[in-house]
Amino acid sequence: MPKLGFVGLGVMGSQMVNRLLSKGHTVTGYNRTRAKAQWLVEKGMQWADSPRAVAAASDYTFAMVTNSAAIHAITEGPDGLLAGLTPGKIFIDMSTVSPAVSRGLAAKVRALGADMVDSPVSGSVITLQEGKLSVMVGGRKETFEKIKPLLLDIGPKVTYVGDNGLALSMKIATNLSLAVQMLAFSEGVLLAEKSGIAREVAVDVLTHSAVASPMIQYRGPFVLEQPEEAWFDVNMMQKDMVLAMDLGRQLDVPLPTTAVSNEFLTAARAMGWTKYDFACIFDVLATMADVKTPVNTVDGKKSKK
Repeated sequence: MPKLGFVGLGVMGSQMVNRLLSKGHTVTGYNRTRAKAQWLVEKGMQWADSPRAVAAASDYTFAMVTNSAAIHAITEGPDGLLAGLTPGKIFIDMSTVSPAVSRGLAAKVRALGADMVDSPVSGSVITLQEGKLSVMVGGRKETFEKIKPLLLDIGPKVTYVGDNGLALSMKIATNLSLAVQMLAFSEGVLLAEKSGIAREVAVDVLTHSAVASPMIQYRGPFVLEQPEEAWFDVNMMQKDMVLAMDLGRQLDVPLPTTAVSNEFLTAARAMGWTKYDFACIFDVLATMADVKTPVNTVDGKKSKK
């Protein structure tokens, strides 16, 4: 089996490593905060002190970080991932960044004799833990065929989208619907609640109705109580919405519901809720409707229930 590396062991990255370890893979990992990855070390992951060291020790190196600035931070410089790549190695970037940024990075990787694909995912930490994650891949078809078995160990649905950057375009096209659906769901809950229906009842009905996408089914209950740790916080969701609107402008595709939903994320940031799961769009709308929630408490404090 090839030696694997993983840079970026946040909520999703760490669970991916956990799945790879459970499949018998040897994984070398790096995270900016080592303490968050200690549980993986205890499960058998080998620790490296830099992204460069991860790439040097691995045949295939994965990365999953928050944005374009973060991908630049882990790839550039003397300790960056690029410095550890040699001919024949493959870099699999699972981060959601600008397609143009990803294509530029792929050119640098290929100049070293290595190769790179963009491989974002669709799903949440629960989807990943249940083995239901969907993976998209953009890059050379022959490289995709090499890494497909590894990706299938992470999620059961792996789709080759096309050239470099196109998997990211597909991911952005997918993710814009998350906030749009959450806003529409919130409108329905609040309309029912202000009609006299208990919020818990409205959530139960809607999450078992024709409008209940998988995302609504697992995130809908967050309008009752936010999770202890955000699955996908406001800043991360808004980053994807901005990427979508930028792409829409480049391609002359109007994105009206994306733009409106993005304004609610801006409002959430203004209210100090950046670290909450983006389901707090509900709390923004509830505030406008003069309805109290666990986040928007009676005395105005921003606190979890």
